[in-house]
Amino acid sequence: MLDDRVRLLNQRPFRENAKYVLYWSQMNRRAASNHALIHAAGLANRRDLPLLVYEGLTCSYPFASDRLHTFILQGVPDTERRLRRLGIGYFFHLRRLGSDADDMLYRLANDAAAVVSDDYPSFIARCYNARVPGRLSIPYYAVDSSCIVPMNRLEKREYGAYTIRPKIRKLLDAYLVPAPPIRMGRKFNLALPESHTEVTGANILSLAASCDIDHGVAPVRSFPGGSSEAGRRLKLFLKNNLRRYSTSHNEPSAQATSDLSPYLHFGHISSLEVALAVREHAQEHHVMADEFLEELIVRRELAFNFARFTDNHNSLACLPGWVQKTLAKHARDQRDPIYDRDQFERASTHDPLWNAAQKELLARGKIHGYYRMYWGKKIIEWSSTHEEALATMIYLNDRYALDGRDPNGYANILWCFGLHDRPWSERPIFGQIRYMSYEGMRRKTDVDAYIRSVEMTA
Repeated sequence: MLDDRVRLLNQRPFRENAKYVLYWSQMNRRAASNHALIHAAGLANRRDLPLLVYEGLTCSYPFASDRLHTFILQGVPDTERRLRRLGIGYFFHLRRLGSDADDMLYRLANDAAAVVSDDYPSFIARCYNARVPGRLSIPYYAVDSSCIVPMNRLEKREYGAYTIRPKIRKLLDAYLVPAPPIRMGRKFNLALPESHTEVTGANILSLAASCDIDHGVAPVRSFPGGSSEAGRRLKLFLKNNLRRYSTSHNEPSAQATSDLSPYLHFGHISSLEVALAVREHAQEHHVMADEFLEELIVRRELAFNFARFTDNHNSLACLPGWVQKTLAKHARDQRDPIYDRDQFERASTHDPLWNAAQKELLARGKIHGYYRMYWGKKIIEWSSTHEEALATMIYLNDRYALDGRDPNGYANILWCFGLHDRPWSERPIFGQIRYMSYEGMRRKTDVDAYIRSVEMTA
């Protein structure tokens, strides 16, 4: 079923007398359960060539910061070690300054038979996959290693979970299988370019400090990056939390979630690997895993489907017609209070729960999913316009969240405006968009326990 994951994004011949096949690891920064890496290895074996993996980290991507750089850098030693065991070359390049050359991919492609990269429908990977293939003289393949059911199997944008769910369930058995192993016919033994950056546990902070990035957003101690850490957290989730996920995942103070979203976003672990481990554990221990798998597969892949088939997936213009109508009707409704972006960013509202959620984002790089919905709803209520509310949410999430800049992030933010939802009773500001209240949160969750836990860690 691998071909369902692959798109050839140009029509160029393979280079004869090439030195290697090149895999450009943009989003799936791992050696295990990576279908793009598997496809690249297959191409290399068929042409009797070694495989070189290139992973770059530039200073110029939007919201580049110590937080994001550190998390990515922490994953590098894991990836290098695992690829070396497979006989695959690994070249990591850290572009520190905006004045430094930004053509490393093209330099490496000059010696490659073909380029393989990640098919990812959001953020800079989407832009690169649209721009780079036409500039190369060799084939450029984009491979979906992010979703269990490949994005290519769905032909249009789905309206909601209830429309995509039966389609995914129909296809799931064919794809919820372990990724095939990688066996290289030829080991990589060429010299790496001089600009290869050695990354160790000891030099990560100094490497980040040497880059022209936002040093005002500090690394997150509670979420170290890397595939080994992702695997450790998966094991802890299976042991301690899966059995209580269905009853407690919407109670933030219970800490019953997996906390894997940063690792899924940066590709340090695959959703396929997680789903297989969860299914196996649930069967062995007679635990219900349906709700977790619904979130991991149906809801997550609904977000990827939305991003794949929506050009402006960070805009109110992409919302359904009923949302457009109700937002227009209530665009001039009076707001009281109104906060500006700086007040939101500093967690300076009158609402102790909202402030705690924002403080969690600032300190931990993540908000519990249930309170993140409340966080977004209140930004809508307390912003001068709907457009300003959206801009504030995207800014805060993309700047501070380890799992931001992601199809899930944009879909979840736009869910606050009615995406993948239905009309509700009409009220000011929101119109027919679902409303969430502080009183409702107090009835449904232990708000005080959550606020105390945030204050202890913030």
